[in-house]
Amino acid sequence: MPSVALPRPVAVSDGPRRCARPERTPLGRILLDRRAVDPGHMLRALALQARAEARLGDILLAHRWVDEADLVAALCEQWGAEAVDLAATPPDARLIESFGAERCLAEGVVPWRRVGAVTVIATARPEAFARLRQDLRPIFGRCVPAIASERAVRAAIASSRDRSLARKAETRTPERESCRGMGSSRATLMGWGALATLALAGLLAPGPVFVAFALWAIVTLFLTTALKALAFWAEWRAVRRASPALLAPSPGRLPVVSVMVPLFREDDIAPRLVARLGRIDYPRELLDIVLVVEEVDTKTQAALARVRLPNWMRLVLVPDGPIRTKPRALNYALAFCRGRIIGVWDAEDAPEPGQIHQIVRRFAEVGPEVACLQGVLDYYNADHNWLTRCFTVEYAAWFRAMLPGLARLGLVVPLGGTTVFFRREALEDLGGWDAHNVTEDADLGLRLARHGYRTELVATVTEEEPNCRVLPWIRQRSRWQKGYAITWAVHMRDPVRLWRELGARGFWGVQILFLGSLSQAVLAPVLWSFWALSLGLPHPAAAMAGSGWLAALWSLFMVSEAVTLASAAWSLRGRKHRHLIKWVPLMHLYMPLASLSSYKAIYEVVCRPFYWDKTAHGIIDGAVGAGPARGGGTLKPALIRLRRGGGSAVTPGTEGVRTR
Repeated sequence: MPSVALPRPVAVSDGPRRCARPERTPLGRILLDRRAVDPGHMLRALALQARAEARLGDILLAHRWVDEADLVAALCEQWGAEAVDLAATPPDARLIESFGAERCLAEGVVPWRRVGAVTVIATARPEAFARLRQDLRPIFGRCVPAIASERAVRAAIASSRDRSLARKAETRTPERESCRGMGSSRATLMGWGALATLALAGLLAPGPVFVAFALWAIVTLFLTTALKALAFWAEWRAVRRASPALLAPSPGRLPVVSVMVPLFREDDIAPRLVARLGRIDYPRELLDIVLVVEEVDTKTQAALARVRLPNWMRLVLVPDGPIRTKPRALNYALAFCRGRIIGVWDAEDAPEPGQIHQIVRRFAEVGPEVACLQGVLDYYNADHNWLTRCFTVEYAAWFRAMLPGLARLGLVVPLGGTTVFFRREALEDLGGWDAHNVTEDADLGLRLARHGYRTELVATVTEEEPNCRVLPWIRQRSRWQKGYAITWAVHMRDPVRLWRELGARGFWGVQILFLGSLSQAVLAPVLWSFWALSLGLPHPAAAMAGSGWLAALWSLFMVSEAVTLASAAWSLRGRKHRHLIKWVPLMHLYMPLASLSSYKAIYEVVCRPFYWDKTAHGIIDGAVGAGPARGGGTLKPALIRLRRGGGSAVTPGTEGVRTR
């Protein structure tokens, strides 16, 4: 072991105190005496510290007002300790494992070396060492502190090859709430058996099977229409009764907010990503942007290496493992986040500049039972073609009518994969994201409700790119439908428990929202077949022609279409998308695509439940370069090459999930 000078014990005594601790020189004074900081910058940093939950050193580093080496030297002088170079002399991985890598990251410490009976603890927060020492002593015995930067502590833990964080990322969600057991051969055989039985029944008794399918399709159409109408009515009434919003004051001391941005094969997006996120107007010392990149993704790493990242933006590499999914990457990176509020953006997102201020303000206004705030997703190239227009219409109805309506009704809110923010303690209490679920966002929304938390919609917009081609659209939608099916199956393992945790209203809401919507996509052709009766064509239900039952069915069809079109048109009432209202009737031609994707989803539920079909995007003439202007203006058009891949599937490869 290299010869290392131990930290001087005058910094933090490990024995009983015999006299009062001498008054320490303030860190700011030391830095000024060393001429490491401009006096004007120091005054600004102290003013910022008065209104923020941030350490003085973090503020100075975030604004590049101090060099990291100077800050470490000043801390050493203040606490009478020595500095350690964790890159030149890496810590003992066994010591890290003894304390726990996640705990080390949370406390900003790393057990470095044992020297005789003494353990040297490198810390970036020496002011907290006295409190932490009582937890360290039972594990390591006598401990003395050394000083290292926060960045060096995180890098040392990440490079120590401690696999506990990677393993935890895959199994963080409790077994009973995870789908990780669905990929077994037994589950596959059961799935094939169910499909074979259904096919055989259709061959042997096509009439009764068609009648059963038709009845189920009609019942679920009625229920999904009723739920959509209730949600639309709840949101419409709330908007109509809302008084002009008064801008609530920000909390007295703003918290640190961490936002994870998962990236995979994004070698062409790094400069635009930095430019877009640079428009966020949250204080830099409180902004923690974590770029989450797979260890095997050398292209994205190389692209980011060519860009000088600001101090408030950093890279976290996810070790390779038996699966490679977005939720696994998020689970791993969660331990490296600094904030009390955790958010997620996608690589191509263009969030509003004031979005985080709005999120922080709303979390401060509501109680701890509101654990999640979901923003509104919109598209910045809606007019590219017919498909993007319909996609924008669908998203407008979903995020501006359906989801906020569900929240107002007190029902489960299936989250979107981006522009979603959590209270960190609630997210960790739930076990993060299910690493094996391809719609980890919707699953997490359901688990939040099961654990007694609430989700609210916030009127802050993030723009992203819609799918502009049919085949990629079907692939993306099939992944969402597969995830809905898997999520429903996981949470229906114990229906009694689900009923007890959600209540009757919440339970039936889940059945309609998940099972009902899936049934409508799969059985839509059965409902379409009834139009054959109006043309006098042969049909199994021909005996109903002219009866009251058929008239009631036509009425249901008309009401369902009216609710769908009305909620979509109402959601487009804003100035930006008002011109799309004339395209709403063409949604009749758009919705059948969901039926095509549902059959692919059924196949993959049985054969490839964890396969992540990464969405492919084409080349779009649109404004996606730098994101929206601060004043809310339109984006400047530019011809750019969009990445292959996108949507919410940003971590796994196009080959899907690898299993070992």
